[in-house]
Amino acid sequence: MTEKSDVYSFGVVLLEMVTGQPVISKTPEKTHISQRVSSIISSGDIKSIADSRLEEDFDTSSVWRVVELGLTSLSTSPAKRPSMSDVVNELKECLTTELARKYIGYQIENSDSIELATLNFTTELGPPVR
Repeated sequence: MTEKSDVYSFGVVLLEMVTGQPVISKTPEKTHISQRVSSIISSGDIKSIADSRLEEDFDTSSVWRVVELGLTSLSTSPAKRPSMSDVVNELKECLTTELARKYIGYQIENSDSIELATLNFTTELGPPVR
């Protein structure tokens, strides 16, 4: 096991989380999630990729970034996969975008009094690489 195999596995998890679909489809073709997502992403309709339980309550650019990160993490060439620290940094940026979107929506709804909060993203997000 290497860091790049961990990245591959994490890419699978990312696509599972975004789509809400199993890794291997339950159809007779038994397609891999990367094949299904790649074919949908070529149409440019990110909303059809995202899990319907999200009820389209997300920033589309963040979902695009997570899907692209997941697909890049599944590259057949380990050298073309990002490092785990690159994955974490990209996900932090997506989270910041999503929190800003939520905060702006909250601010508009509750414009009487708003306090700014500082987000600390310096903690490690997982176990060390094997």
